[in-house]
Amino acid sequence: MSYHRAAPALAALITVVVTVVGCERGSSTGPGNPSEGVTRAGCPAALAKARSAVRQAEKVDVSWNGPTTGPTALPGRTIVYVAQTMTNPGVAGVAKGLREAARVIGWKVRVIDGQGTPAGIQAALSEAVGVRPSGIVLGGFDPNATSSQLARADAARIPLIGWHAVGSPGPSRHPKLFTNVTTRVGDVAEISADWIIARSGGRAGVVVFTDASIPFARKKSQLIEKQLATCADVRLLASENIPIPDASSRTPQEVSSLLSRFGSRWTYSVAINDLYFADAAPALREAGREGSGPPFNIGAGDGDPSAFQRINSGQFQAATVPEPLTEQGWQIVDEFNRAFAGKPASGYVAPVHIATAANSGGATSWDPPGYREGYRKIWGR
Repeated sequence: MSYHRAAPALAALITVVVTVVGCERGSSTGPGNPSEGVTRAGCPAALAKARSAVRQAEKVDVSWNGPTTGPTALPGRTIVYVAQTMTNPGVAGVAKGLREAARVIGWKVRVIDGQGTPAGIQAALSEAVGVRPSGIVLGGFDPNATSSQLARADAARIPLIGWHAVGSPGPSRHPKLFTNVTTRVGDVAEISADWIIARSGGRAGVVVFTDASIPFARKKSQLIEKQLATCADVRLLASENIPIPDASSRTPQEVSSLLSRFGSRWTYSVAINDLYFADAAPALREAGREGSGPPFNIGAGDGDPSAFQRINSGQFQAATVPEPLTEQGWQIVDEFNRAFAGKPASGYVAPVHIATAANSGGATSWDPPGYREGYRKIWGR
């Protein structure tokens, strides 16, 4: 057969080859992606959706979209922040933001640490009610476990605001909260799972770390698993229930066990809180794993400074979906000011964001720009 007669067939063959290769290659969703370019997986629609969502969440050029109107600052208020445990970096980060905002608006803040136990939290909330403050923050624990203390607060007409206290943002009737400050747990769960789907090219063996004793955390991990299941080639290897107060003692042992059970099949992890990866790092290092290699870990909250440090230095964490902890402390103050003025809650919910070494700019936190100026303008401060 002459070259001229063979050319059309050869061209067709090249077209087929290029088409097939093109179906197996695509753009990476992040630096150092071990599956860079691979798009062929058992979930093309889920993979495309995940990549689009991750690109949007990784943007840093966003503007403040919070409230612009509200009551001016009311003077002379005292807020008590009841913390689930101040060893939880998210809880501690909000307390820091709360104190900062209180100084600006002219209020006093007291923090009482519940020490991470039911008895400790109940005692802390009892103490808070006893000092008769202007308002009480429920910082990261289930209000239903403190029903008698909540009843006392209600009888004393002390407004309550939750941070990660119930599963949804906004006001709550049962339990009675003026509002609950949090990102939407469904959004955080979905984008965390999407990051795994996108970064792995739709092929991953995943371990989920959760604290089932906290309803908010339990719901988050369940939603993560549901979203991971939208991709047929993403395998849920295990769901590890480790209470946050026990994380430092239990996580290293559990990680060693997981490495023994799954070996190289374990390629990704997602945790309801970044702190699990601080405790996992020694066991991964001892097993000879590289800090920038698998398992690639993402925290579905809270984005504390140590998480950013691990991400920026490539040490056993690749990403986080940070709560804007400082901004949320400011929001809590603003919500109390609305409650004291007899106004409704603002309804503001911060959008989700993914922080990686590529977009963090070396920062150790994430907060939407402009919120301080926005709240100062509302308060007249």
